Amino acid sequence: MIYTAFIFGLISSLHCIGMCGPIAMMLPVDRNNITKKTIQIMTYHLGRLTAYGTIGLVFGLVGKGFFMAGLQQKMSIFIGIAMILIVLIPEKSFAKYNFSKPVFRLISKVKQHLGSQFKNKSYKSFFTIGLLNGFLPCGMVYVALFGAIAMQSASLGVLYMILFGLGTVPMMTAVVYANSFVTLRIRNKIQKAILYVAVVIGCLFILRGLGLGIPYVSPSNMSLFVQATPNCH
Repeated sequence: MIYTAFIFGLISSLHCIGMCGPIAMMLPVDRNNITKKTIQIMTYHLGRLTAYGTIGLVFGLVGKGFFMAGLQQKMSIFIGIAMILIVLIPEKSFAKYNFSKPVFRLISKVKQHLGSQFKNKSYKSFFTIGLLNGFLPCGMVYVALFGAIAMQSASLGVLYMILFGLGTVPMMTAVVYANSFVTLRIRNKIQKAILYVAVVIGCLFILRGLGLGIPYVSPSNMSLFVQATPNCH
């Protein structure tokens, strides 16, 4: 299941362009030195991956708690259903309930600090911009976090989110170099592809939780990464 993180990150990266693309395009990169510009962009991505890894650690620990309590199978089914619902239900439907109201002030402070970093061209600023960018609310990140919870350890939760972040790197890098290379028609097609991929990944988690005895897809036991019964000789 760990490989689904990179695939989802790769497919959902066009959504990232719409949400985080403006931040990437505003990066104060060196326009005259290609090598320095590349290092600056990679430093920005390193900040984003650090943020994703940190969030993955937290949610991976939550997932480990469910695994230790013997609830991972039920949680895998719930997570699969939640993934599907998040991508199928329009964002406007969630917005009217204002779930994020309690953290509005925190988000506002993050955005303010993020804005101040664009005035500085140091590598520390590029890392900070990426770090703060990674903590901003994003529907695709929420879906990935459900995958991190489904992992049975903190380290796998970190790995899952880092792989998701790596999947977004190519497109987010390309937008810095050519911010108009993707037409509206292509965006609409990839947006639809995101829905299909998220639904497929959600179904995989549901099948994994059902324990239908299908090798690699839905094993009868819920040990996702190791044998339930070790071979002793």
